[in-house]
Amino acid sequence: MIIGVPKETYPGEKRVALVPDTLASLISKGASVLVERDAGKMAGFPDDFYREKGAKIALSRADVFARADAVLQVRSLGANPERGGVDLELMRPGMVVVGHCDPLRALEQVSEQAQRGVTLFALELMPRIPRAQSMDVLSSMATIAGYKAVLMAAGELPKMFPLLMTAAGTAAPARLLVIGAGVAGLQAIATARRLGAVVEAYDVRPVAREQVESLGARFVELGLESEDSEDAGGYAVEKDDDFYRRQQQALGKVVGDSDVVITTAAVPGGKAPVLVGKEMVSGMAPGSVVVDLAAEYGGNCELTRPGETVVESGVRILGAVNLPATVPHHASQMFAHNISTFLGHMLGDGRLRIDMEDEITAGTLVAREGRIVHPQVRERIESTEA
Repeated sequence: MIIGVPKETYPGEKRVALVPDTLASLISKGASVLVERDAGKMAGFPDDFYREKGAKIALSRADVFARADAVLQVRSLGANPERGGVDLELMRPGMVVVGHCDPLRALEQVSEQAQRGVTLFALELMPRIPRAQSMDVLSSMATIAGYKAVLMAAGELPKMFPLLMTAAGTAAPARLLVIGAGVAGLQAIATARRLGAVVEAYDVRPVAREQVESLGARFVELGLESEDSEDAGGYAVEKDDDFYRRQQQALGKVVGDSDVVITTAAVPGGKAPVLVGKEMVSGMAPGSVVVDLAAEYGGNCELTRPGETVVESGVRILGAVNLPATVPHHASQMFAHNISTFLGHMLGDGRLRIDMEDEITAGTLVAREGRIVHPQVRERIESTEA
């Protein structure tokens, strides 16, 4: 079996799907690896590093797709709508494609791949079960996003994060609020605490309190937390508009007292809830910063624009997008470990075995033999056609 690794084409994407140190585990199971020239260059992995670990270098993208039985990508067609269409023309029946593909939103692109007979695996759909933790790319990349969000905020804030007592006087520590204590939120808390900020955090899930407090932050109680705010996969469930209005009202004072607000709330396959309204931003002190990690999905702040910095009442709102790509070396290492472990659990004697009785395989398989086989994706496609 030949595993192909093409260069990423999404604008600004510097990650690569496999790094040299992950090749050995796949080669030991009978696979060979073909990497497009300079695919890992932007992440700090030149072609010679891949050759040393047993990979072959392809001179063109078309060569990778023509020869590979399975193609591994950070962003496949659905998650790369602007430039991924070129790859569709290179796909052939029976080819396996693994990567981010935004299957619950990019329904047209998913359908197009199914029509070409592609066997498509979406890493976003990885079930959150103990044995799949080493394959969970969403958690890995969220860790990086949470870390980088704090650094962005520190760079924009006209204050220092730590308490400093000097001969020139005392500088009070910055106050930082994290909304959403998932993986990204917890990493943001830990990073901000290491920088010396006073940190508070809010989450609709009561179970998050222990994690927040274990990192030295104060858990904000609004009286809206409930046990049914988390689904079986560990994600916060979507609420109605009335709930979000009450949440905004309750969060108003906490937001107004904060120098930095980092928002992380996302709904799988849906629009991000608006948690910070325009009036809340106006209540913050001039110079304050909002970093919106849900910018790509509509934003948690009413004023967010993806990929842009908006200034309102002296407050800077950063529409953060694709932050893992700004730390491409370690992000690629983590992603490569996840995707190679995922592929490896189906790979043996140079063959890919698709066992639909396996929860991990069945949970991530979107399309096969010309059909959409994932129930949730199929239901969304059928609802748009009705």
